[in-house]
Amino acid sequence: MPNLEDDILILDDDLTKIKQKLTGQEKALEVVSITGMGGIGKTTLARQAYEHPEIKGHFDIHAWVITSQEFQRRDVLLTALRCISEKKKIIFRKSDDKKGNDKQDESFDLSKENEQGDHQLIDSISEESDLADLLQKTLKCGRYLVVVDDIWSEDDWDNLKGIFPDSNNGSRVLLTTRNKEVAMFANPTSPHEMNPLNEENSWSLLRDKVFGPEHYPDPELEKVGLQIAKKTQGLPLTISLIAGHLSNIPRTLKSWKDVARSMSKIVSTGQDNCLGVLGLSYHYLPKCLKHCFLSMGAFPEDFEVEAWRLIQLWMAEDFIEPEELKSLEEVAKGHLEGLISRNLIMVRKRKLTGSIKACGVHDLLHEFCIREAKKTKFMHPVRSLSDASIETSTPGVHRFSFRFKTYLHECLKLSPSRAKSFYFFGEVIISPSPSPKSDIFSCLKLLRVLAIFRHELSSFPIEITNLVHLRYLAVSSKENLPAAISKLQHLQTLIYKQKNYFEKTIYLPRDLWKMTNLKHIRLNERSNLSSLVSTIRFERRNDDLMLGMPNLEEFSTLCFSSCTNEVFSGIPNLKRLSIGQTSHEAFLDSLIDLSCLCKLEALKCAFYKIPYSRGSISIRRLVFPACLNRLTLSGPYLPWDDLSSLVKLPNLEVLKLKKCERDNQVWSLNDDEKFDELKFLVIGNTKLKRWEASCDSFPKLQSLVLKNCTELENVPEDFVDCSSLELIELHNCNTSVDESAKKIAQEREEIQGNDSLKVHIN
Repeated sequence: MPNLEDDILILDDDLTKIKQKLTGQEKALEVVSITGMGGIGKTTLARQAYEHPEIKGHFDIHAWVITSQEFQRRDVLLTALRCISEKKKIIFRKSDDKKGNDKQDESFDLSKENEQGDHQLIDSISEESDLADLLQKTLKCGRYLVVVDDIWSEDDWDNLKGIFPDSNNGSRVLLTTRNKEVAMFANPTSPHEMNPLNEENSWSLLRDKVFGPEHYPDPELEKVGLQIAKKTQGLPLTISLIAGHLSNIPRTLKSWKDVARSMSKIVSTGQDNCLGVLGLSYHYLPKCLKHCFLSMGAFPEDFEVEAWRLIQLWMAEDFIEPEELKSLEEVAKGHLEGLISRNLIMVRKRKLTGSIKACGVHDLLHEFCIREAKKTKFMHPVRSLSDASIETSTPGVHRFSFRFKTYLHECLKLSPSRAKSFYFFGEVIISPSPSPKSDIFSCLKLLRVLAIFRHELSSFPIEITNLVHLRYLAVSSKENLPAAISKLQHLQTLIYKQKNYFEKTIYLPRDLWKMTNLKHIRLNERSNLSSLVSTIRFERRNDDLMLGMPNLEEFSTLCFSSCTNEVFSGIPNLKRLSIGQTSHEAFLDSLIDLSCLCKLEALKCAFYKIPYSRGSISIRRLVFPACLNRLTLSGPYLPWDDLSSLVKLPNLEVLKLKKCERDNQVWSLNDDEKFDELKFLVIGNTKLKRWEASCDSFPKLQSLVLKNCTELENVPEDFVDCSSLELIELHNCNTSVDESAKKIAQEREEIQGNDSLKVHIN
């Protein structure tokens, strides 16, 4: 048994669940897995279960082995045999063999006699197969529990699983791993996933380690202590390190406030080598995943980065290598899921369907990212004025991240001419420059990524259009995009925010149609895009000119007046689209025909109140493509009666209805109106009063989310018979709605005998 760190806080619920899995009634051999990020307490939980009196009494044979990144099967076998020998006083010896004394004919046996024997015999066995055979014989002597701590890969488990015999006596193997994929590979049944501690438990652990379980600090010190505990982000390893530091400094308000301000520095220089523990997961990654992980160091601490943004950045940076039968985006999503399963990246938000919406890294792992990025010259994060004061260039570094107010011509002193990526998270000052006529970007001809977060430029720097190798551009200004943007022929992702408080429409240049490699356009306002047909006429003198955006997969947001067949003909492969009504548009009787977008998967449509409009606002005026999978409708005059037209969409799985504020609204569905494929339904910020529907209207509904439906009377009672429904989530709804949802769940439990329907009330 290894000499482990002092006990960390293990919640009773975690230990109870592991005990139940280990001592369950199932007779067949079972593999029980504990997974979670480094420092979360996997080993401590496994140890507490292993040493628990109830577990000890339940099993006849106990063994604890630790694997490593450099997996050696022989070492694992030897460790297990030694552990069993010490605990059970088993003596291993050579068996009598009538065939001869040749080494190849040697075999080994065991005896349970309590007498002195040659325990060195185990080490003398040279053949790995003999060790495996001896271990199997030993484990067959009774019900066994073997803990395999810190297993790293599926191949490692493949090399081990054959040595565990199934004697149908309730034996168990308990694995701990940082990689959820390994846990699922060992046993597809859901592994036990350890999560960070909440703020209350983080403070309890920190307080007990500093003051002892029976002593409490004064209220002022406790207030600062709670702030410190919150900054640990629930990682027991961090809490233990900070507790050790607090135990060795004066217990004064000033000292503790200093700790709260300098948490990252304390952790990164900790004597327990926290970063080394967490870094083990990184060093085991293949090269492409290492680059993807280190890219998280470009973002500030606690920064929530959207999954789609991260994937586009990885592709722009050439971190993603093509795989057969997969798009680069599919490969990138696999990399993200791989880093999440290894607990290196944390999911911050999920979409209703369960897919990843936003992610981030723990502060400790962020600090590791920074250090490793600098050491390997992968990136130079400039986090403070002291970092920026280094006026010498950083040879070999091609990526730079700036966290504070930056004069662009000053930061260029740090970067070589071959710089590929610039990230800005503070104010960016493009002037004054050394020479008013000089091109400040002239030395960055190879730049691929230019991302300016959190800051709005007074005008769009026309010099950016000379960065002809750009693939990813994110910028904000008060002006429309210039026609010269079309010079960026390699651009794949364009994120543009126009902060003009008087003009709420972005007028896109006609030359945008020349950008044939664009895949993603994200705008903060509705945009007006001239038709492709008129652009072709305008450019008819140039016969060689290629127009259209055949690679465009996402456009957000297009105004209603630009939703024409001529525009759609230039973006035939669109998968995700947002459309909206501008302040000067009246939605008349003309159709908006989206049916030609035969690859469209997701559509968001926003209606707005138009004073004195002659036309009626009706979704019946929209012609949706049959391929549509996700639909969001929002607007104050969204007519509920017209929603019946949506039942004709054969592939619709997600429907969100938002911001419909008309009074005394009723949504009534007839018996023949069925959303055959709908699985997720969200109704939010509406004045819907009555909802009349049966379970037959939603035969496949899995999740129902109601947000700020303050006038809704109840969830339809007939939903008790909706067998597919798994979750009802309520946010700020009437008490009557809460009670009706609880009643449906209770009746379902009485009918089916289980609690398969969960009700979450916030």
